[in-house]
Amino acid sequence: MSNTILYALTDVEWQTFFPGKMRDEVTGLAENAVVVDPLSFDAETWEQQLSETKPDILVACWKTPALPENLQKLTDGKLQYVCYLSGSVRKLLTAEHIDDGLTVTNWGNSISRTVAECGLMLGIACMRRASYWTIGMHRANAWKTPETITGSLFERRIGLHGFGSISRELVKLLQPFDTQISTYSPRVPDALLEEFNVSRADTLESLFADNDIIFELAALTPENTGIVTEELLRSIPEGGAFINIGRGAVVDEEALARVAADGKIQVGLDVYGKEPLPKDSPFRQNDAVMTLPHLSGPTTDRRQDCGRLAIQNIKAYQNGGELESVVTVSVYQRAS
Repeated sequence: MSNTILYALTDVEWQTFFPGKMRDEVTGLAENAVVVDPLSFDAETWEQQLSETKPDILVACWKTPALPENLQKLTDGKLQYVCYLSGSVRKLLTAEHIDDGLTVTNWGNSISRTVAECGLMLGIACMRRASYWTIGMHRANAWKTPETITGSLFERRIGLHGFGSISRELVKLLQPFDTQISTYSPRVPDALLEEFNVSRADTLESLFADNDIIFELAALTPENTGIVTEELLRSIPEGGAFINIGRGAVVDEEALARVAADGKIQVGLDVYGKEPLPKDSPFRQNDAVMTLPHLSGPTTDRRQDCGRLAIQNIKAYQNGGELESVVTVSVYQRAS
């Protein structure tokens, strides 16, 4: 058991990440549990708190103040592990902190199933043209006609760009729909694809052209930035859909706006190259685009999944075990 753990969380973060008895469980992992309100600090008083507490572990989240450059000096080198409950740690610490030996974890794959759930919802919504009908019925007294065309997710051809943990959770959710699923993810071994009954697309071009619905889930790397071009988007069969629940910058968004304006495919977006989405974005003006404000996961009620991972990681750290969802320098640099 580590001697001192500093918990710098707001009341809302406590209530959602560690509801009920989970709060006692996570604070019980410390011989000396120091609980502070991160909203009560400025930069100077935060440094004083770190210097006085000299924690072995810091449990942090969205409102935790940024760690100072002289962190190790302030804590006499005692702070060795930051257990971050959320995703990107860019506002909390620098790559230099990690490079200097600080161990950092985040919510990692604990959010994968809720992100996949959101993707499934967007896929169904696009097939049913939910954005068009919601806007039309609220604002223009719209109603179906005999010529109205709708679609179903059943027996569709599904293309996954990327086959990480979210894609694998999405495959599970798609099982009742009797879909044919393929993926373009060159580094994924055949054995893993066979385990999930997913076929391999030889090229990104064939993935887009040969499937009805594309789920964008590729990692944001330098080579993937802007890799989804207008040509690829226009190759999706008419009546299909493009869903992005991965990273906005993977897509040429100006091209996507042009393709969406043609109305031949539906689009579902939860992520964007610039967030918050600008007021004048063409995506806000097109009823063929279902837009969400980057809320795919975790939902408020499932933040406790991230809390459980945090408890698991703190226990592993205390016992010299292997941590999950470690933020390395390369992971840090890819994060948005």
